Amino acid sequence: MAPSPLPSIPENTTLKNPNFNHLANDDPLPYVEDEPSMNGFDQVERDPESWAGAAPAAQGLYNFENEVDSCGVGFVCQIKGIKSHKIVSDARQLLCAMTHRGAVGADSRDGDGAGVMTSIPHSFFVREAERDLGCDLPAPGQYAVGNVFFKQRDPATLKEHQKIFTDIANELGLRVLGWRRVPTDGTILGPSASSKEPDILQPFVVVRAHYGDGKVSQGGEFDEKHFERQLYVLRKAATHKITLAKSFYICSLSSRNIVYKGQLTCPQVYNYYHDLNHVLYESHFALVHSRFSTNTFPSWDRAQPMRWAAHNGEINTVRGNKNWMHAREGVLQSSLFGEDLDRLYPIIEAGGSDSAAFDNVLELLLVNGVITLPEAVMMMIPEAWQHNELMEPNKRSFYNWAACVMEPWDGPALFAFSDGRYCGASLDRNGLRPCRYVVTNQDIIVCASEVGALYIEPERIVSKGRLKPGRMLLVDTGEGRIVDDKELKKTTSSKKDFGSWVEGQMLNVPMIVKRVKRSMDIEPTINDYPLSKDPSLLAFGYTVEQLNMLMLPMVNDGKEALGSMGNDAPLACMANQPRLIYDYFRQLFAQVTNPPIDPIRESIVMSLETYVGPEGNLLELNPKQCHRILLKSPVIGLEEMNAFKNLKTAYQTWESRTIDITFPKARSLPGYEESLTRICEEASQAIQDGVK
Repeated sequence: MAPSPLPSIPENTTLKNPNFNHLANDDPLPYVEDEPSMNGFDQVERDPESWAGAAPAAQGLYNFENEVDSCGVGFVCQIKGIKSHKIVSDARQLLCAMTHRGAVGADSRDGDGAGVMTSIPHSFFVREAERDLGCDLPAPGQYAVGNVFFKQRDPATLKEHQKIFTDIANELGLRVLGWRRVPTDGTILGPSASSKEPDILQPFVVVRAHYGDGKVSQGGEFDEKHFERQLYVLRKAATHKITLAKSFYICSLSSRNIVYKGQLTCPQVYNYYHDLNHVLYESHFALVHSRFSTNTFPSWDRAQPMRWAAHNGEINTVRGNKNWMHAREGVLQSSLFGEDLDRLYPIIEAGGSDSAAFDNVLELLLVNGVITLPEAVMMMIPEAWQHNELMEPNKRSFYNWAACVMEPWDGPALFAFSDGRYCGASLDRNGLRPCRYVVTNQDIIVCASEVGALYIEPERIVSKGRLKPGRMLLVDTGEGRIVDDKELKKTTSSKKDFGSWVEGQMLNVPMIVKRVKRSMDIEPTINDYPLSKDPSLLAFGYTVEQLNMLMLPMVNDGKEALGSMGNDAPLACMANQPRLIYDYFRQLFAQVTNPPIDPIRESIVMSLETYVGPEGNLLELNPKQCHRILLKSPVIGLEEMNAFKNLKTAYQTWESRTIDITFPKARSLPGYEESLTRICEEASQAIQDGVK
């Protein structure tokens, strides 16, 4: 087939750029300007409450609430608590060895985040404070310092935010001696990290009554625990007032630890922060973290370590943990915090990752001072205890008490933590995150997400092993020894008589049923409706197919109906046909590694036990915290339901109230909305009336 002829050009047509002389001179083709470049960052709607607006807003199928981390974590610790710069420099090798556990962007200079936590390097800061601030620091533990992020290249805003911080410190009886600018090297950053690089300054904070108003400490009255509580209130109050949206973030503020972190790769951390390379920067431990953000977006504030812990894995219960923590803020009371308690809310700050939420709660428990750091970790990350008949009774009682006070933060997750004295790691009961440790004859312990992260000559190794599910590896540098897991938990469970608390306060369903039966008949009555016309089954949306294929096999054989064709039914919220109410509620599972589990096949690590009734005060330690109802399963029988409806018959102080959740079908959508409003109002009124 002959080619089509070229279209003819009309005689009066003017050609653009008709000069072709460059072709005869072998010049390159004329430059054609590119279209205006599109800034991908600005094309996505940002969350105005996130740090510096760095995180995308919830849109489409994306929601930052679903974000989780999967990272590398480890620490180097001198067991006797002897400080040296070698610990800090060894941590550099440890961190860089886990580079593959962190993620990078399209530009390899943009990391998901990395950082290091150490004890306060007193000798180093004494030198820096004298040179930069012109004042003498008091003894270790009597001053605090931390790294604070401010909006980049904005002197006016910086001055304003520093004043707010200083004013709050003055209100709390503290004094800011001055601000030191942290020396950094921003030239090594990639475009993404550089675009949000903050100004980083260090406030030096002391107790005014102890230090005085001069340049040298006067040695007045000093209470270490009170100082830490005031620092915590200062951090929370300043964060709430200035807000993360204005690029303000406090990495740490403590008299014990300091955190250097950012949106960096592992090799960049020590190159970016010059302080870490100074020979006077000495510490007895260094905890490092390399971040791989799963289905999430990196930012400077989300890098780890957090203020007290670093985390590898996913906290799959985080939505419930956040909701319960927000709910229990209404019953928190503390004679130690007093009126300042209200300045701490919300305890879990918005926009943070699951690791940040965990750290927020751990920080509250630690600073409150009623329990120690390892006890708080035991409480938040319990081992599998419900079905372990071989567990010591005292330890079972402790975990039972802890379950009454707070629900577990379940992973798979590995947590490394330190408060200066204690340094350790804990693996959740699933045990699906690796953790190896090595102890040397020089009293050095190295713990990391994998073996060999820090090279140690074989002849120096005294012992080595792996952290098992539900176990804790703990170094007490105050006593200069490694605390065995059994010893730690035996000591903790013997701190109070938790067994008598549980036995004397907890209400069990069988006993409730037995007591109610003494006064009335609560046996379920069977109606005369045939199965196909039962109004209850119709109201709940059961079909004949579901009854025959799903329900009857379970009733007749005690087995779950299995099939191999998959489930191609649409989600309940998108289905055209009516669906069971239960289909609208789905369990969320990790999106990376672990499969769904159930309490039958995985009974050793999973339980359906749940507690009903008002929670006690999280900031105390008393028997009344166990005064709740224990349900072996959230699914209860008709007889048990009838007993709960008449609960006051069994226990005079436990009143129950029945709330109707139905509405006339003829009312359609308006009736549904009216019913929801009525249910909320009746529930609120019941709470005000003292119904438990």
